[in-house]
Amino acid sequence: MLIDAENVSHTLVRAILLRSACYGTLQVKRAFADWTRPDMRNFRNVLNQNAIEAVHLMSYARGKNVADITLCLCAMELVHTGQFDAICLVSSDSDLTPLAFTLRRAGVRVYGFGGRQTPRAFVAACSCFIYTDAMGAVDGAPTRAGAVSAGGTRNAPALQLPG
Repeated sequence: MLIDAENVSHTLVRAILLRSACYGTLQVKRAFADWTRPDMRNFRNVLNQNAIEAVHLMSYARGKNVADITLCLCAMELVHTGQFDAICLVSSDSDLTPLAFTLRRAGVRVYGFGGRQTPRAFVAACSCFIYTDAMGAVDGAPTRAGAVSAGGTRNAPALQLPG
């Protein structure tokens, strides 16, 4: 699982982890961000609680896609090990669309997780896309979310989270 932490709420991480576990064992869990930013403090706590590796990114210039580029490089490195048949990409960013295309061409299943505002191109490029909006934070209340397959058809609702 590769998380664009600058593009997803820390409150959704636990629900995303639970849902992604439906697809297999998460061997790698990494989150990409500039962890020195004050607004990332709550996210850092979630990383520690869920054994997610923090990949620190230096902000060389404002408005650049450092997280996206580093996440893409990491995904390609993982695929080239030959050990993975699926990758979860957590982002609502259309910049990851070419990565999803490339991973699928390499025979890797791509599970995308992101908000309803995620551009259609990224949703369609994934083997399966799970909308996080309906997941909500895991705060003890069961939630449901819908998933869309690459063909655009709606899959079964997300797993019921323990209350």
